[in-house]
Amino acid sequence: MSQLPRARFLDRTTPPHILTLVLLAGLSALSMNVFLPSLPNMTEYFQTDYALMQLSVSAYLGLTGLLQLVIGPISDRFGRRPVIKVAIIIFLLATIGCLLAPTVEIFLMFRMLQTAIATGLVLSRAIVRDIVPADQAASMIGYVTMGMSLVPMIAPAIGGYLDDLFGWQANFSILLVVGVIVAAIIWLDLGETHRHKSTSFMAQMRDYPELFTSRRFWGYCLTAAFASGAFFAFLGGAPFVATHFFGLNASSLGLYFGIVSIGYMAGNFLSGRYSVRIGINHMILYGGLITLAGVSVSLLLISLGATHPMSFFGFMLLVGVGNGMVLPNSNAGMLSVRPQLAGSAAGLGGAIMLGGGASLAAVTGALLTPETGPFPLLYVMVATAVMAVITTFYIMHVARRAGPLSLREPD
Repeated sequence: MSQLPRARFLDRTTPPHILTLVLLAGLSALSMNVFLPSLPNMTEYFQTDYALMQLSVSAYLGLTGLLQLVIGPISDRFGRRPVIKVAIIIFLLATIGCLLAPTVEIFLMFRMLQTAIATGLVLSRAIVRDIVPADQAASMIGYVTMGMSLVPMIAPAIGGYLDDLFGWQANFSILLVVGVIVAAIIWLDLGETHRHKSTSFMAQMRDYPELFTSRRFWGYCLTAAFASGAFFAFLGGAPFVATHFFGLNASSLGLYFGIVSIGYMAGNFLSGRYSVRIGINHMILYGGLITLAGVSVSLLLISLGATHPMSFFGFMLLVGVGNGMVLPNSNAGMLSVRPQLAGSAAGLGGAIMLGGGASLAAVTGALLTPETGPFPLLYVMVATAVMAVITTFYIMHVARRAGPLSLREPD
């Protein structure tokens, strides 16, 4: 059990306040999606094509996935506080670079540097594990996740209105202002929480090969990657579809983006309420089927000639619900396959999920043209949802042969 004293806000001699952790994780989420409604306008501003501009989403996701492999081990070696301080300084400088970029190539270079803020998303959870006993960690992480889940619900709407009023640069100005505020709070409130630094960076990386031998780990990882792939494809393609097929402006697009976040919160609620009773594998299956149903109905309606934005965005609510059911349970599964390797499993699983999502977002951006309408995006989303269901059945097949995770038999 942690011997650290009770948290006092803005006192870094005590454990960080939960608000600090929420803001740290929330800034990472804000950087991901506040500017999404601006993508079409940014494409026009930089006089480039949408597929290239969309790399600000897909390449960002991919690099974030790679960072997840090393952020944890680096912080285990050098401590949480110094790694977070360096990361947020890089993020602030990169945000200024995005604002001043004269060409799309320079913008994308600074956008990739912004991925440093993903450190906050990863280490906010590691800090929780540092400061509370194991039996309290899940609850506290839940509070952090609940707080930051509000960001993707409201950020696109705010970003859309800012774009309409002031242009796309306003979104990155907001990132800069919020980043400075969070940096100040971190400086005052976040002391070092990791008391047992490792002696070698490479020692942190030696656990990965054992995870690669687990069929069940791969099953949970691939299920999470495919299920979230439908969402990431949506992130990459929805701005284009909204502008060129439905004729939405940035502020309207921001509001429609919130539908997915509402669904995701509902799915998380269902996971918290029923996962213990129903079991993680069946919750994953039901979530995958809900995602598949939502995308399939949207595809059917648009194929029949529906042209209202709700024929597309309305059914993305079910994609959010499905992801809210699949991801918490598949993450719990991948962390439980080898309990002694939970940290490594979190980093590796997150990298696989985000890497797969980045690839799907990039493919979707390349396939969409004004002539194709939303169909390439919907086809990709249906395909990934089908694959998530298939890999879930594989997990259940392995479970029938190897027994429940709690038995810890070979899998």
